[in-house]
Amino acid sequence: MNNIVLVVDDSPESLGMLNVALNTAGYTALVALNGLQALNIAEKMEPDIILMDAIMPELDGFETCKRFKQAFPHIPVIFMTGLTDSEDVVKGFEAGGVDYVTKPISTDEVLIRIKTHLNTARLTLSAHTALDHAGKNVFCVNPQGELSWATPQVYELMEQAYKGISSPWSQIRPELQLWLAQGDKQTALNLTESNPQLQIVYERQQDGLHLLRLSKQRIKRSALDLKENLPITKREAEVLYWLSHAKSNWEISQILEMSPRTVNKHLEQIFKKLDVDNRTAAATISIRILESES
Repeated sequence: MNNIVLVVDDSPESLGMLNVALNTAGYTALVALNGLQALNIAEKMEPDIILMDAIMPELDGFETCKRFKQAFPHIPVIFMTGLTDSEDVVKGFEAGGVDYVTKPISTDEVLIRIKTHLNTARLTLSAHTALDHAGKNVFCVNPQGELSWATPQVYELMEQAYKGISSPWSQIRPELQLWLAQGDKQTALNLTESNPQLQIVYERQQDGLHLLRLSKQRIKRSALDLKENLPITKREAEVLYWLSHAKSNWEISQILEMSPRTVNKHLEQIFKKLDVDNRTAAATISIRILESES
């Protein structure tokens, strides 16, 4: 999708000139004749960057920029004006503007500044996302599966799972690209060549990139794992398994086709063997085994 540029200017001539230049350069241009109209447009279709005239009736560009920064703090605003006094330039930056171009406007100059500030905004957003996910196993790739950034935890997991391989990212890139292209992002991508087995879960799309989460594949455990790790019988393990899934005695009796009284007798034996005195304590022990990674 093309980047959206919102042009706010009360001069039809300026709007027309910039509209043509932006569309020719591959941008999607939205136009507004005043600040209030611009705010209404942005609520319906959020722009990627704003070109803002400083002097407009009703609501001037400086006040409009302040309101934009309250609602859309991440969108860069470039001021366009015939005012050249340093006081006015400072006023534009204090309002939240990132740049200032003077009229008469050179469309080539404006296009270069737009490109520069869009790139800066994109990098800033990626950096903020990385900081927001610090301490988590997340990373970002482009549609071709090429790595944009990753948290330290992801690098550590990849090194563990691909020992002896100099470039594990290059190895998984084709697999990632195919998975992203297929569009079935509800299903995790299992990295079959990794050891321990890793899987990638889709988080969301952000600014043309894909935010993903890396984790060790969770082993699906059963009542048999409880029997092998605890001093209980096979039937007691089955009761404990469903207990750890928050099932009531009656529900367990229906699942295992036994009477609620029999379920209660099994629980009495489980509590005794595990040296606990309630369902919560027994379930805690069970869940620890069922959710273990090894």
